[in-house]
Amino acid sequence: MKITVFGPLRSAAGEKTVDVSPSGETVRDLLTAFVDEYPTSSTHLLDDDDTIRPSVRVMVGERKAALDDPITDGEQVKLFPAMRGG
Repeated sequence: MKITVFGPLRSAAGEKTVDVSPSGETVRDLLTAFVDEYPTSSTHLLDDDDTIRPSVRVMVGERKAALDDPITDGEQVKLFPAMRGG
């Protein structure tokens, strides 16, 4: 599944669009596969207890997706890292 990544995730992945093969069909499965493939991305996506940070955003098509939303192959997926600062 192709994912377009933004911000520091682009550096972690080495390019703007990457191909990831999740073991399941949900947004959570896709994020897990992304972190497994690009381990340096974990600091931008996961908290210290390995849960996905609340400010991580995943867009599937034109909609913001929740972690348990299904994703079908061929959908346009965009991944935005957690925002920091204030």
